[in-house]
Amino acid sequence: MAVGTVLVTGGTGYIGSFTTLALLDNGYDVIIVDSLLNSSQAAVDRIELICGKRPTFYQVDITDEAGLDNVFSKHPEIDSVIHFAALKAVGESGEIPLEYYRVNVGGSITLLRSMAKHNVPNIVFSSSATVYGDATRVPGMIPIPENCPIGPTNTYGHTKVMIETVISDHIEAERRKAKKAGKPFEQWNGALLRYFNPCGAHPSGIMGEDPQGVPYNLLPLLGKVATGEREKLLVFGDDYASKDGTAIRDYIHVLDLASGHLAALNYLREKKPGVKAWNLGSGRGSTVLEMIKAFSKVVGRDLPYQVVERRHGDVLDLTANPALANEELKWKTKLTLEDACADLWRWVENNPKGYRQHPPAELLEKLKASKAAKN
Repeated sequence: MAVGTVLVTGGTGYIGSFTTLALLDNGYDVIIVDSLLNSSQAAVDRIELICGKRPTFYQVDITDEAGLDNVFSKHPEIDSVIHFAALKAVGESGEIPLEYYRVNVGGSITLLRSMAKHNVPNIVFSSSATVYGDATRVPGMIPIPENCPIGPTNTYGHTKVMIETVISDHIEAERRKAKKAGKPFEQWNGALLRYFNPCGAHPSGIMGEDPQGVPYNLLPLLGKVATGEREKLLVFGDDYASKDGTAIRDYIHVLDLASGHLAALNYLREKKPGVKAWNLGSGRGSTVLEMIKAFSKVVGRDLPYQVVERRHGDVLDLTANPALANEELKWKTKLTLEDACADLWRWVENNPKGYRQHPPAELLEKLKASKAAKN
């Protein structure tokens, strides 16, 4: 008997696929909806290879209300949603803002409408530390706590703030309506998970990030430089007020991030808090140059980079204060930056074509052996 059934939007994407894996490993059934715009259905096969369970998959766009209604109708057992589906590149968001508002904000409203129709009360939302903007503008806010004033500096961050507001208003309205009607209201809950910079891959080497087209994040780009697919990494600005002039970010292993989503969902189901925001991060800040050095060390050679102008909307320091999640969710990061670099290199070195190739036989044998040892 499953603990519960969760709809994961964007579940074949990077963080969505790892969260699906964590849910299946912890007794949940999972239904994935994904448009496959920036992901591959092969992620479903890799999830099954690793945990022996297969999530149900539907190719549905988050803006397609009829498509979502159809999934909820087919699966009345769904009691919670973890919502990842979104466009997610800071730089691109400034170039095509209307598309970001249409997909991210419009798609989230469509999802919530469909959830309300089918009486699905819990939502865990994949938000972002970009909602805080430049936290250095407020004294005493680095590392960043949840009570740091919101102030995004780019379109992507603006969409995340809007969605957080929409979710909060929706959950509070549903609670008020139920209360007024003398019905139970505590089942309506939302978690807003503001996370920092996900990185790494599965230690087996058969599951990782496989962006379609040009990746926008530092570590996948470094991976492409390491495999020779890209000539060099572009470093956006070396005139920040940091120890080496490059921007500071809080890198969190994707396995830790996935376990944070599981912890948040369990908290909503058990504690029924209404709407709560938590930071998911390590609390350790690393500069871009430190990351390049750490990954170069794992690869075994220096990776070439070139400093160019700052990107529009980038800020100096996004380091989390994860104390609230540590305390309330009983969650904290377990894996290091070195773990993330080693796992990422194992993934990109063995899967240069990502999910557009079969995983190497040697890695599959190792995975089989480790599963047999556990059983």
